[in-house]
Amino acid sequence: MCVALPGKVIKLNDTDAVVDFNGNQLTAKTGLVDIQLGDYCLVHAGCILQKVEADEAKKLAALMEEIEAFT
Repeated sequence: MCVALPGKVIKLNDTDAVVDFNGNQLTAKTGLVDIQLGDYCLVHAGCILQKVEADEAKKLAALMEEIEAFT
């Protein structure tokens, strides 16, 4: 099973973006999606897979936190 995590784009560098996940930052490739500074997106394996609305990203992040509590 693959899981894509929601985060917010805080910096853009050519084909890379720095994405913030509740304080954790990761550099991800932007080649699959036209992304802008401030966009929320889903990231898997270092690649941005799609943009998501801010409220949807927050709901997904809350769900991930709930799931993490069970492990």
